Amino acid sequence: MAPEAASVPTTEPAKPALVVPRHQAWPGWIVPSLVLLLAVVLLFVIAGNWNAWVGGEAKQATDDAYLHADVTPLSTKISGVVASVKVSDYQHVKAGDLLVQVKDDDYQAQVAQADAGVAAAKAAIENNRRQKQLQQAKIDRTVAGVGQAQAEISAAQAGIDAAQAELDRTLPERQRQETLIATGSTTRQKVEQAVADEERSRAQLVSRQAGLAQAKAALASNESAVDAERRGLDVLNSQEAQLRADLAAKQAALDAARVNLAYTRIVAPTNGTVGERKVRPGQMVNPGTQVISLVEDDVWVQANYKETQLTHVAVGNAAEIKVDAFPGIVLRGRVSNVSPASGSQFSLLPPDNATGNFTKVTQRIPVKITLEPDSRVAGNLRPGMSVVATIDTRSAH
Repeated sequence: MAPEAASVPTTEPAKPALVVPRHQAWPGWIVPSLVLLLAVVLLFVIAGNWNAWVGGEAKQATDDAYLHADVTPLSTKISGVVASVKVSDYQHVKAGDLLVQVKDDDYQAQVAQADAGVAAAKAAIENNRRQKQLQQAKIDRTVAGVGQAQAEISAAQAGIDAAQAELDRTLPERQRQETLIATGSTTRQKVEQAVADEERSRAQLVSRQAGLAQAKAALASNESAVDAERRGLDVLNSQEAQLRADLAAKQAALDAARVNLAYTRIVAPTNGTVGERKVRPGQMVNPGTQVISLVEDDVWVQANYKETQLTHVAVGNAAEIKVDAFPGIVLRGRVSNVSPASGSQFSLLPPDNATGNFTKVTQRIPVKITLEPDSRVAGNLRPGMSVVATIDTRSAH
């Protein structure tokens, strides 16, 4: 067996150590700056699209909402002393119920006086009517006289014609007999007879002519009487127009007196609840004095939404109402109206943004929501109660 070779130590050259390059550390302000820049970009994105996001939501809610009802301040229109107050504070009343009675003695007397004036005016018109009837009878009588006179004229004219014809017959006969008597061809008796006939015919003609003149005079007189009576009728007609105008004026005075008498009774114009009484019996009131307030039964919601929430809100949208006074109860309703302007535009002094000091403020637009009847809160809703209104813009209109 061959001898093992002696181990000879060998020495290898040393390898250089691996050097890992070290990265240079970032400055401490880089990371905060990046975070701040990202936050600024995110803020701008949110601010630029916030209104679109808010307006595009399907349900729009606001707690700036309250129950409303028409509150009617009832006032007097006449002066007087309060006789009685027929209701107590916060009493429910129906339309037509008497609330306050003002003493009406003076107004009753005014009505009676005006009524008497109307009666007198009607009596005067009736008297005028009877006078017109009498005057018309006079006219008819004088017209009949005119007709009679005309008939007498016709008769007289006929008599004249007959008398003239008789004269035309007797005159030639007289002349002929007088000629014959001169020659002795006739007798004295015939001549005298012819003369008598001629003179009688002439006298009759004269009488007929006088009768004609008299008939004409009667006709003229009757015609004058007709004109006079007709003028009298015209006067009565004009008096009638004046009397009717007087009646209309007195009737208007009676109506005004009755209206003033009605004003002594202050009644409820509609169903509702009265507020505090502001007058007491014996108190003097004048036109415009507020005596009581009436809160109507019809209650609705006025929700003041931000203008950015109304993008898709429309009349007819369904709404849910939560009244703070009745937790756990959700009422139903629908949008009935959207205000034509923001609430600030109805203020006494609307803001004027034409100045240099302008700050943009999101405006509120009132939205009226009518409530559906709900027996759970019937008669318990009061104007001014706070509510939370949520409108579903997806609901059918």
